[in-house]
Amino acid sequence: MNIQIFGTKKCFDTKKAERFFKERRIKYQLIDMKEKGMSKGELNSVKIAVGINELINVKSKNYLKSNISNVRSSDVKEEILFKDQSLIATPVVRNGRMATLGFKPEVWDEWIASSNK
Repeated sequence: MNIQIFGTKKCFDTKKAERFFKERRIKYQLIDMKEKGMSKGELNSVKIAVGINELINVKSKNYLKSNISNVRSSDVKEEILFKDQSLIATPVVRNGRMATLGFKPEVWDEWIASSNK
């Protein structure tokens, strides 16, 4: 397993995701999105796994300013998310080509079970 957690230090779900993997002694890489965001390829991979509309954090401070709710094109939405990554819902947990948004321990348990086979 190659776990990456994209989140922020202030996000409680990011902290819970970290704790989930720590308790199971699974190595993970934490990327603080305030310091270093996702690359274009990482964002595209997550978009394919979860969908562009799921990535958007409607509770973000910049949500209304970005006007992303009125954008129809997924390419334009992706460009807006890439430029302002504070609009991305956290935590984004990646395992290769698979990804989840938010705290999803049931999915992560499936990843662990399939990697132990």
